[in-house]
Amino acid sequence: MMGEERIWFKSYHPKVPHEVAIEKIPMTEVLTGTAGEHGSINGLIFMGKRLTYREMEGYVNRLAHVLIDLGVKKGDKVALLLPNLPQTFIADYAIHRIGAVTVPLNPLYTERELEYQLNDSDSTIAIALDLLFPRMESLKGKTGLKAMIFTHISDFLPFPKKQLFPFVKKEMFRKIEPQDGIYDFMHLLAKSSDSPVVSKAAWDDLGTLIYTGGTTGVSKGVMLTHANLSSNVQQFVAGLHDVTAGEKILFIFPFFHSAGYTVKNLCVWMGLTDILIPRPDPAAVADMIHDFSPDYVGAVPTIYIGMLALEKFQKMDVSFIKGFVSGAAPMPVEIIQKLKDLTGSTLLEVYGLTETTPVTTATPWRGKIKPGTVGVPVCSTDMKLFDVETGTKEVAIGEAGEIAFKGPQVMKGYYKKPGETAMVLKDGWLFTGDIGVMDDEGYLSIVDRKKDMIIAGGFNIYPKEIDEILFEHPKILEACTIGVPDSYRGETVKAYVVVKPGEVLTAEEVIHFCRERLAPYKVPKLVEFIDTLPKSAVGKILRRELRDLDQQKREGK
Repeated sequence: MMGEERIWFKSYHPKVPHEVAIEKIPMTEVLTGTAGEHGSINGLIFMGKRLTYREMEGYVNRLAHVLIDLGVKKGDKVALLLPNLPQTFIADYAIHRIGAVTVPLNPLYTERELEYQLNDSDSTIAIALDLLFPRMESLKGKTGLKAMIFTHISDFLPFPKKQLFPFVKKEMFRKIEPQDGIYDFMHLLAKSSDSPVVSKAAWDDLGTLIYTGGTTGVSKGVMLTHANLSSNVQQFVAGLHDVTAGEKILFIFPFFHSAGYTVKNLCVWMGLTDILIPRPDPAAVADMIHDFSPDYVGAVPTIYIGMLALEKFQKMDVSFIKGFVSGAAPMPVEIIQKLKDLTGSTLLEVYGLTETTPVTTATPWRGKIKPGTVGVPVCSTDMKLFDVETGTKEVAIGEAGEIAFKGPQVMKGYYKKPGETAMVLKDGWLFTGDIGVMDDEGYLSIVDRKKDMIIAGGFNIYPKEIDEILFEHPKILEACTIGVPDSYRGETVKAYVVVKPGEVLTAEEVIHFCRERLAPYKVPKLVEFIDTLPKSAVGKILRRELRDLDQQKREGK
C-alpha cells in the first residue's frame, strides 16, 4: 500500500508484518468459519451465561430468518438500542447476514437525540431494550420505524430475573404484548429455524452507521463498509502475535461505540471469549475481573484510576492478567506503573476515531511503552502530520501538526453529508482534527483536539498537556482544563478538578503545583472543584460538555 519504508516500522515486533494481506471476507462469514473451527469455545459470557460459537451461529441464523420474514431487505437500516448483551451481538451479525445495515445507537440518549438519529439514518426497524418501550412507542410516530423488536436484559441469564440486581424495581420488568409492528425478541427466536442463511453482505457494501458527535453541530452517521470492519480487525490482529483462541477478554467499551464494535469483531476473528459487562463502572469491572479471571482487560483511563482506588482491587490477586488495553485518553504514568506492579503485564494504548473503524495506532504489543504516546501506526496504515494553518505541508519530526491517516479502515464518508465528508477526506487522507507530534521511532503523542486549543494572549495552549500535569498531583483523582473568555487575553485557562476521597485541596495549591511544572502562560488562572466530570458512555471525559456547563454558569442559567 505504502510502497516505501516508514519510520515506525523499526518499532514493530519481528513477527508483525508491515502490510497485511487482507482477506476479503465480511465478519458475518467469519463467524460461520469460527463456529466451524472453534464451535465449542465460549464466544460470550454474560453474568455467568455462556454461549459457544456454535450456539451463537445458530441464534444469528434464527434471527436472520426472522428479519427476512419481517420484510427486511438488503440495504435496509436496522437500529439497535441495546447495552452489551448476547442479543446485541446476535442482532448485529444477523442484520449483516441478510445484507442489511446496523445502526447502533446509545440507549441512554434523549428522545430528541434518538429521533434525529433514527430519521437521519432512515432506520425502518429497531431492536431495543424493553425498558425503552415508552420512549420507542412515542418515537414510532415521529420516525420511519415500521416495526420494533423488544428484548430484556435477563433474556439470556442463567438465573431468575429477581436475582438480577437487588435494586431493580418490579415495574422495570415490562412485559411487551405482541401487537401489530411490536414483537418480542425471544418469542421470535423460539419460532424460527437455525438452518444456515447464506450471507448477502458484499465486501464494499455499507455495513454499519455509527454516530459521532464531533466537537460541534449535530451528530453524523459514519459509513463503515464491511471492508472497513473486517480490514481493521485484520490489521489489529496482525499485531497481537501471541494471543490465542480460547483466551478471555473483558473490555468495557459498549457495542454502540466504534471501539466496542471492533473488539466484538476481533473476538470472532480470533476465537476469543468476550466477557460482557452492561454497567461499566470501576467497582463492577473489578467484580467481573474477580469472578471470571480474564486474560486481557480493556478500559479507558478513568476506569483504571477508579479501580486502583478500590481497596478490594488493591488486595486482589490479578497476576493472571496477561495484558491491559487503554484508549480514549492518555494513560497517566502513575497508573501504567501501578498496573505493571500488580500484574507484570504489558499495556497497549490505542488511538483512533469512529471514522477509522477505529484503530489507527497502538503500542507495539509486548514492545516499548512510551508513556504519553499512543504507539505507532498499525499494519497497512499510513500517517502524516500536516501544518495546522493550511493543512498542506507535512511538518518535521518533533513538530506539532494535524494528524491524517490513509488505510483500508478509513470510512466511506458521512451519511448524507457530502460537504462535511469533503472537509475531512482529502485525496484519500482522513484529517482527524487532532494535533499530534511524532518522534524519531514513529511513536505518536496526541497534543490535543484542534478545536480544543486555547489561544490566550497569542499563545497556543493545549489543555491536554495541563490535564496530564494535574493528574500527577497526589490529591487529584480527575481533572479537565478548558478555555474561558477573558477580556484581556481573549481566553484564559480554567481547570476543573475532582479531589480524591478524603483529601482536601485548595485552588492556590493547584495553581502552585502547575506553576512549578508549566510555562507561566499555561498555568490555570481559575480552578473550580467539582464532584464528577461529564463522561461519555465509555468513561471518556467530555471537555465540550464541561465548556457548555461552564458557559451556562457564567450566563446564570
